[in-house]
Amino acid sequence: MGMELWLTLAVLAGAVYLFITEKLPVDVVALLVMASLLVLGLVSPAEALSGFSSQATITVAAMFVLSAGLQRSGALLGLGEALARIRWSWAFALVMMLAIAFISAFVNNTAAVAVFLPLVISAAVANRQAPSKYLIPLSYAAQFGGVCTLVGTSTNLLVNSLAIQSGREGFELFEFAPLGVVFVAIGTVYLMLVRRFLLPDLGVPEMETDGHGGPYMVELLVPEKSPAVGARARDVVPEDIGPVTVLQVIRDNAILPSRHVELQPGDRLLVRAEWSRIQALRKQLRLEHDRVARDLEGPAGAERLHAEVMVAPGSHLIGHSLAGMRFGHVYRVRVHGLQRQRAPLRQRLDHVPLAVGDILLVDTTEKALGTLRDDPGLIVLGERAQPRIDAGRAWTSALVMVGVIATAALGLLPIVASAILGCVALVVLRCLQPDEAYAAVDWKVVMLLAGVLPLGIALEHSGGAAWLARNVLGLVAVLGPVACLAAIYLLTSVLTEIMSNNAAAVLVVPIGIATAESLGVDAKPFLVAVAFAASTAFATPVGYQTNAMVHAAGGYRFADFIRIGLPLNLIFWIAGIVLIPRFFPF
Repeated sequence: MGMELWLTLAVLAGAVYLFITEKLPVDVVALLVMASLLVLGLVSPAEALSGFSSQATITVAAMFVLSAGLQRSGALLGLGEALARIRWSWAFALVMMLAIAFISAFVNNTAAVAVFLPLVISAAVANRQAPSKYLIPLSYAAQFGGVCTLVGTSTNLLVNSLAIQSGREGFELFEFAPLGVVFVAIGTVYLMLVRRFLLPDLGVPEMETDGHGGPYMVELLVPEKSPAVGARARDVVPEDIGPVTVLQVIRDNAILPSRHVELQPGDRLLVRAEWSRIQALRKQLRLEHDRVARDLEGPAGAERLHAEVMVAPGSHLIGHSLAGMRFGHVYRVRVHGLQRQRAPLRQRLDHVPLAVGDILLVDTTEKALGTLRDDPGLIVLGERAQPRIDAGRAWTSALVMVGVIATAALGLLPIVASAILGCVALVVLRCLQPDEAYAAVDWKVVMLLAGVLPLGIALEHSGGAAWLARNVLGLVAVLGPVACLAAIYLLTSVLTEIMSNNAAAVLVVPIGIATAESLGVDAKPFLVAVAFAASTAFATPVGYQTNAMVHAAGGYRFADFIRIGLPLNLIFWIAGIVLIPRFFPF
């Protein structure tokens, strides 16, 4: 063993130690590794910086931007709200897992889980079910869905880049798909079978108030396709939503004398409840807020806010109704609700004479909110951004993503070129502002990829990969390539549970390639094993980013992941040993 090999192994050992102990952030460790290799002369300056120009690094950055286009336009939110309408527990779990698996094949799975997480929680609570029965399956499905395509995870792109860097043929966009779909099926069946027994039931939390405290009086329109059509007003509120009082039914601008009437399209319901319950009622029955006065929409694409505004003592608004003073047009807002601490009101929302202490919940823009703040007769109590769906931007973002995938799949352009063009298209078509595009990139992941790629080069040049293959896998090499494949998969899986999945991949890929060379077989099965094992970490909450997200949100314990995730890891390991050679022969 020469000095160059010893130095490379020392840098590798230091990297493994820092990745496992997390004494430094993973991106800092990666840059430290790159700097150490350069200073020690183990790689040239061009090789040290090659990670920044790698197809994997650039494609991952571009995919973050493409995912942001879908996320900010509300395209994923619309899908999540559609899923939330499924009432049966088993059907919701199944459709949720298949939907997140499909989306994660093309969209960054962390972003997809971030969008679905609050929707799944609110849907579970609305159905009086424990969110803990759904959040671990949400995370796991996002992971095994990501292995279905080359762009599904950054790890797949990294493995592909390392393969090309070593002089081997890379992977096609959908080359992982046949095997990935089988893994999705295995994972989904497993979770559907064990979710009732292994997932903890941590109870149903109280419904969130959305930051808007106290009961509001709200006027909601019944559209033609609403499930409320034909129902009696007194019976229209589903039991699982909780206490919601239907105060009046308004038809043709007149208040009907009885709540026993059957609802018709165009009727308006005057209801009183906590805001979160009103939102749940509106979504479940597909009711709408009043959409008159289209000129109050504000600029196209502008962020909409919900703000609570109180009528101040001595205000010029006291005694006047919203309609009488043309409140909406004067302040460029829409009033969605009115809160009064005294007895509930029983007249149309815009006909109520305002009183001191009344709180209006308004739908507004940041510019219009400034006008409300400047009015001494009003006090802005709080504000929060509204989750919303911009149909135009959502369709445009979705079509751009489809175009990127189709262009790469048909071989018209390399994936890195089509992804960059897709990012440019999102900015040119105003689906994203340039600042939003830059902010969408997770620069820690980019730095991690760029920093660890030179380590793979050093391991190969110094003979470190070959040395590790001989000494680490030498005991199983005599049993043949399948045994070595099992060892590679298991090694990657274990490392992924205790360090970054990309770091684990960059450490094991050179070993896998060297093992294939020593056995005289194709390296592709070993590369696939690394990609799949590094992208599916189920046994710990720190093994993958999505696990960490649902760990806190679901109130899980560390042992919950071990109980349900470790058997799934073992199932995937066995499936990998059996299936990888069938789809990728030695």
